[in-house]
Amino acid sequence: MSKRPPLDEIRNILRSGETRTRKAKRIADEIRQGGDYHWVGIYQLEAEEIAILGWSGAGLPTHPRFPVTQGLCGAAVASRSAVVVGDVCTDARYLTTFGSTRSEMIVPVMGPAGTGVIGLVDIDSDRPNAFTDDDRAMVERCAFSLLSLWDA
Repeated sequence: MSKRPPLDEIRNILRSGETRTRKAKRIADEIRQGGDYHWVGIYQLEAEEIAILGWSGAGLPTHPRFPVTQGLCGAAVASRSAVVVGDVCTDARYLTTFGSTRSEMIVPVMGPAGTGVIGLVDIDSDRPNAFTDDDRAMVERCAFSLLSLWDA
């Protein structure tokens, strides 16, 4: 199946008059459907925490808030680059999102020059080694388009 970034729809959502939380949920829906993923979360960075802003899939993750230094999300913040893990059971950094998660990809949303990571797009799969280079490229394009979500 060819996976296409839902960039036009994401731009339409970002221009809408909806609340930031509603936009994040709708964007997560679009990314999830565009990639046929199990679960997608949009997280925001706060002073010392990573917090869920919106999601699409099974429901609220086990850890809706956690320290910015923890988990695979924390690793993506620290490295300022995507983190892709083919089997979360073998990675000590993994914080359980759902018991069924087998692989995970986290892509940072970068703020304006010099500000670093301001958010994250987190994709979970119930299959091991679920993510390809094409998946990563698609989600990176989506993440790049999300900067204005933090202007809302």
